[in-house]
Amino acid sequence: MRATETTIGRTFCVHFDHGDDFYTALADFCREHNVRQGYIPMFIAGMRDAQLVGTCERLEDPNAPVWSQVHLKNIEAIGGGTLAYDEATDTVLPHIHVSVGLKAQSATAHTSHLLGAKIQFLTEMYVVEVVGPAMTRVRQPNLYDVPLLTFGEPSTPE
Repeated sequence: MRATETTIGRTFCVHFDHGDDFYTALADFCREHNVRQGYIPMFIAGMRDAQLVGTCERLEDPNAPVWSQVHLKNIEAIGGGTLAYDEATDTVLPHIHVSVGLKAQSATAHTSHLLGAKIQFLTEMYVVEVVGPAMTRVRQPNLYDVPLLTFGEPSTPE
């Protein structure tokens, strides 16, 4: 377990518009408001289509991360996540998870990592900026190369 006390900066209410690409709109918001790291405690969204991590195939290694995706349409979503900064690419790296309900299928639900989505009607989101310490994502070779949230200077945990 790792933990750190954070210094919180600004808090934003953000609205994505109908037809927006979720991750493009999030990147635009971060760039326009100079948000490099933080967390999204909650958002609600309508999504025309979305891609979530998932598979219906047999997993060769049940402990390994799943990199394939399922495609869903016409959904309602609730989610949250973290924002870390990659200095090498000067980009914000979001890590977003959602629970979604398929409106046309009795709100059948799916929960997973959000890979992409197009907004249908709206996304209403809270973003809380973290001004310190630095939050980065470091790939872990001993854990299937998964990028894990790291506090302070980038390092590889033992």
